[in-house]
Amino acid sequence: MSPLLEVANLRVSFPLARGVVTPVDGVSFGIERGEALALVGESGSGKTLTGLSLLRLLPPSGRIEPGSVLRIGGTDLLALDGEALRQARGRRIGMVFQDPMTSLNPVLTVGSQIAETIRAHFPLSAREARARAEALLVEVGLGDTRGRYGNYPHQLSGGMRQRVMLAIALAAEPELLIADEPTSALDVTVQAQILELLDRLRTSRAMSMLLITHDLGVVAGRTDRVAVMYAGRIVEEASTAALFASPGHPYTRGLLASIPRLRGPRQPLRAIPGNVPVPGQWPTGCRFRPRCDRVMPRCDTEPPVVPTAEGHTMRCWLGETP
Repeated sequence: MSPLLEVANLRVSFPLARGVVTPVDGVSFGIERGEALALVGESGSGKTLTGLSLLRLLPPSGRIEPGSVLRIGGTDLLALDGEALRQARGRRIGMVFQDPMTSLNPVLTVGSQIAETIRAHFPLSAREARARAEALLVEVGLGDTRGRYGNYPHQLSGGMRQRVMLAIALAAEPELLIADEPTSALDVTVQAQILELLDRLRTSRAMSMLLITHDLGVVAGRTDRVAVMYAGRIVEEASTAALFASPGHPYTRGLLASIPRLRGPRQPLRAIPGNVPVPGQWPTGCRFRPRCDRVMPRCDTEPPVVPTAEGHTMRCWLGETP
């Protein structure tokens, strides 16, 4: 059986004065039905552009290059247009964007925005759509529906706005939910509440989920698999348990070493030196080479995706079997 979502050789390009740059460069992964995959990496690694590509919501100058494959449930997303594409956005794939304050319309009540989404996908009356919107508000934890339905975004806290965004993303009952940094700018208590809500909703609705985050600590125990992204490419992919137990790529190890720990001996956090390179200015050979503490002479050449174990791959010469 094929996975729900298939992404193969995804390349996204932008024309600039200095030439065409490709911030997403050959990304491939799949998501099974009911599975949660985390896409992890620093800012600038191409995570959000990958998520936006699935909905064909790139900035105007962005282009998905020929040869890229995007399919959901066997449907070619790149072949859709017009009404078929609009229906795919919501009915097949829902998305929770990074900043709910800028994603919500400030002059419309949150309830009306949920109801509008419902009526865009289902032939319901205004009263029926309102009833379903109120039920969604309850489902995402905003139980005071009569009060919350008529609130404007600025009247809600950051965590409440994120719950509203989640209700909108779920309004058309999607098969796949993309959550792009759903806990950014929230305090740790609210972060935990939002993550627990995502877990519960994914289970109750039997959805698949793509969780985009820069924080590996967020995905522990909450996803089935992890794909680590760096400089436009996936550098390591494994089950969540295997990745935390035995990280292979030096970049993955660096991300894990930077997570604060409450147990064990006290020691300073280790930061990865340098920054993610700018698209179009990738280093030759391995793109992580300038920041790597285990660099070898052969890293000057393009490293392959090397299987290290069944279901565990990484783009690094360290995974090569002697």
